[in-house]
Amino acid sequence: MPRYCSRCILPDTRPGVFLDEEGVCRGCRNAAQKSQLDWSGRAAAFDDLISGVKARGAAHDCLIPVSGGKDSYWQVVTCLERGLKPLCVTYVYPGRTELGRRNLEGLIALGVDHLELRLSPRVERTFVEKAWRKTGISGLVSHMAIYNWPVRIALQQGIPLVVFGENSAFEYGSEDDSLVGSKVDSKWLRTFGVTAGTTAADWVDDELSARDLACLYPPDAEVMATRETDVVFLGHFFPWDPENSLAVASANGFRARTEGARVGHYNFVNIDDDMIGVHHHPKWHKFGITRSWDTLSMEIRAGRLTRDEAISKLRASGDETPHDDIHLFCEYLGIDAAEYHRVLEGFRNTELWTRKDDRYVIEGFLVDDFPWPADELAPTT
Repeated sequence: MPRYCSRCILPDTRPGVFLDEEGVCRGCRNAAQKSQLDWSGRAAAFDDLISGVKARGAAHDCLIPVSGGKDSYWQVVTCLERGLKPLCVTYVYPGRTELGRRNLEGLIALGVDHLELRLSPRVERTFVEKAWRKTGISGLVSHMAIYNWPVRIALQQGIPLVVFGENSAFEYGSEDDSLVGSKVDSKWLRTFGVTAGTTAADWVDDELSARDLACLYPPDAEVMATRETDVVFLGHFFPWDPENSLAVASANGFRARTEGARVGHYNFVNIDDDMIGVHHHPKWHKFGITRSWDTLSMEIRAGRLTRDEAISKLRASGDETPHDDIHLFCEYLGIDAAEYHRVLEGFRNTELWTRKDDRYVIEGFLVDDFPWPADELAPTT
């Protein structure tokens, strides 16, 4: 049976969730410490960092990976307010939404230079399918692009600083305290980069060459050391919170969805990719959670929601299978829904799930009267 954090709703089946002797996860412990951290000292440390960056006299002081989401706005606005000249870079998802495109244009209009990466459609589709079938992670390719290509561009252009957003090792929790600091390094990427611990080299085969995947390879460590390029989390220096990021973004032109959340319970995240629900869907089979469990836990930690209220929301949401996103993903790969569910079934955690009649259930589930959905592959009469 899964054990659930006594403060938020995350189970110990989720990677990175470790419960202490009081049954509290590291993410909740870290959140409780936020008010005690020396944020003025951390802001001063960032100012010291960028003082050295500006002294380098590069064409761009920093590089910021952006999607056009609310955190992208927060990163860009924070850097612009401190007098930095950023180069923003974007990996274009194959399912980019119109709202995502408009938000990205609004971000660029704040006054930044911008580059986009679009992989060859053949390479991208082939890689996405291979990664999804082998790992269940449809977003593996995009995460590889998001974390590697920007740093490679920074090294090529002589840009001394790369600025990512929040550190998920701190926000969600990690047993390894060395991963909750300011730096984005190879150790952090192996654990939290959402690439199943792989690099581009691991995917080279008869269909995908090293040249095909060249922009997805991690930067050379020796080159990184020689060029003295810092890769940091802005959330280490300034307190990150989804509502605060939203406020900054909204004040600068960002727009959320008007038709409700696409995945999870926020209507202002995961809004730039029409197939993002497929990326989160395997969490249900692997860990017994949906994206809502992550976002509701953030709200509990921020004091905007009680644990009981979060559980009630899970009960009311019930089955969160992203049928629309699955349909688009199947069209993208050229498969049918039955094949999609057969592949996903291969990632079901058999130590967590029990089959009862025509559906799977989790014994000791947090929501005691949860409306379990029927098995998508069960025969119909």
